[in-house]
Amino acid sequence: MAHLVGVGHLNPGISTTAMSNAVAALPRLVIERVTPDLDAGRYPVKRVLGETVRVEADIYKDGHDEIAGHVKFRGPGGGQWQRIKLNYQFDPDRWHAQFRVDRLGLWEFVVEAWPDRYGSWVRDLRKRLGASQDVATVLLDGAALLDQAARHRAPDIAARLRAASRRIADTSAKMDERLATAQSEDILAHAHGPLNPEELTRYTRILHVLVEREIALFGAWYELFPRSQSKVPGRHGTFADVEERLPELAALGFDVIYLPPIHPIGMTHRKGRNNARVAEPGDVGSPWAIGSHEGGHTTVHPELGTLSDFDQLVRTASDFGLEIALDYALQCSPDHPWCKEHPEWFFIRADGTIQYAENPPKKYEDIYPLNFWCADREKLWAACLEVMLFWCSHGVKIFRVDNPHTKPFAFWEWLLMQVRARYPDVVFLSESFTRPNRMAGLSKHGFSQSYTYFTWKNAAWEIRDYLTELTTEKTVQFFRPNFFANTPDILHAFLQSGGRPAFRIRLLLAATLSPSYGIYSGFELCENRALAAGSEEYLNSEKYEIRQRKWNQFGNIKHDIARLNRIRRENPALGVLGNLRFLSTEYEQIIAYHKHASGNDLIVIVNLDPQKMHECMVHIPLEDFDLGEDQMFEVEDLLTAIRHTWRGRRNYVRLDPSERVGHILRLIRSR
Repeated sequence: MAHLVGVGHLNPGISTTAMSNAVAALPRLVIERVTPDLDAGRYPVKRVLGETVRVEADIYKDGHDEIAGHVKFRGPGGGQWQRIKLNYQFDPDRWHAQFRVDRLGLWEFVVEAWPDRYGSWVRDLRKRLGASQDVATVLLDGAALLDQAARHRAPDIAARLRAASRRIADTSAKMDERLATAQSEDILAHAHGPLNPEELTRYTRILHVLVEREIALFGAWYELFPRSQSKVPGRHGTFADVEERLPELAALGFDVIYLPPIHPIGMTHRKGRNNARVAEPGDVGSPWAIGSHEGGHTTVHPELGTLSDFDQLVRTASDFGLEIALDYALQCSPDHPWCKEHPEWFFIRADGTIQYAENPPKKYEDIYPLNFWCADREKLWAACLEVMLFWCSHGVKIFRVDNPHTKPFAFWEWLLMQVRARYPDVVFLSESFTRPNRMAGLSKHGFSQSYTYFTWKNAAWEIRDYLTELTTEKTVQFFRPNFFANTPDILHAFLQSGGRPAFRIRLLLAATLSPSYGIYSGFELCENRALAAGSEEYLNSEKYEIRQRKWNQFGNIKHDIARLNRIRRENPALGVLGNLRFLSTEYEQIIAYHKHASGNDLIVIVNLDPQKMHECMVHIPLEDFDLGEDQMFEVEDLLTAIRHTWRGRRNYVRLDPSERVGHILRLIRSR
């Protein structure tokens, strides 16, 4: 709230002059509950380019004076403040205004308010006139207020106010003319503002808004391993092979192609197939075991091609409307150059050896974690920054960050701020499966998006509870989910046992519940073989070996993907996170929800059972659609282009997963 120096804090022994100065510094009114505000202004809220920031505040004071106020805001880099007038909502003393953000970077805003003494005078003048009272003396009071205001206005505005004051106070002029001048919109606008600086109250905190590109909020991601893209069985794929797949991936409607680490892979303690502790000859190892004698984090794996080949891939992707996202994994294989050049950057065991990564009982001997709080941490942090800036200079503007919750939050806040200062268009995806506060904290500290628990939310109640949590008014200010339906690490039991319908169900949910979603390659082929019963690891995991696939094999769901991505782009309701409302259904295996944007209302209905047909009645909130109780209305299924006529609140659906796992129904509004 506004800073208050309570009268009780004034020392009774201080001088009269000091007392007067202290009292003069006290605020004239109260400003509190300013939104959007994240943790008392500690962190910025998030928006994307072109969105609006709606600012609200409780503002009130003693007595009967009118109040006026504005929001001051400015874009990245400082410069002149802009102002937009606050509007008043009478009942809760709530004021609001909004401004549009049209530049990337960190914006700031603050609320200011003051007693509207001239506005109060005009209000009372009109009441007196309505009661047929004599206002001759009252007009002199109004003229004096304009003279007072003129002392603190720009010269041109001051001249207009003084001229108006003279007309109002001129007893020889006609009363109608004097009254018209006093109440004119022009004079009210020029008098807007505190009559003197002491009457202005400013909210004690300047609040911030981080503005990013649209891809930080909305996009379809596709993860692939470049080494698996060769069409020749057994041959290591290259960047050129990835280029050959770009037309197909663009046609499927993806926006981002995410590549796991593309750096040289260490030989020491290299993992074998299916995560075997000992590699066999020819085993390619894990891309996350970064670094060899060929180089580290700013080097590309020689079998993938050259750095020039990578640059060409980035350019070709851009030609197809795609972006290349890179994995940013801050860990090293034992062969990484840093291990010899800077052993002090790692955790050193009692016997003098470098500590490898562990998550007992799991051991990752092929990876050394970095010690971000080591004595030489300034140089370590600087080196990590240089890695990211290096790839930014090669056209990469999206990074998927590996396990950020295992590194200091202070490091991320510093690093992301440093990168954005040079490249404000860079977007960061947090790959963090950890406790909720940690995941939220990473987003507050600057990550654009985050992986989520969506993969493990498969029952209707789980989906409702989790999405309700993600779409609260506070959460959407800073946390943007990316609903990956699978990852190289996660093959959920639902996909393992549900067959092709399970993949279609999870795809439909991911693509319509979250503005950003993703799949890992093989999902479109419904790959569902696990390493072992009860495991979420893939059999013959691509993390440890090259996989060649037949992308058009029978049973693929590429048609679903392309149609869904087109529907997402054509319907603004699917590009918003906080507009989700779950609808009642009369059977728990069918879930329904409403997504709304201006002129675009969608009802999504999904059968969550991949094995059986289910039917039930879905309850439509007619008041949300401005429909009468018995009014007939038309909906179009965007998945099939079939139109249905519905009526009333309860409407029938039947979903057989062998044919159709769900509907995306668009309300057809008659013109």
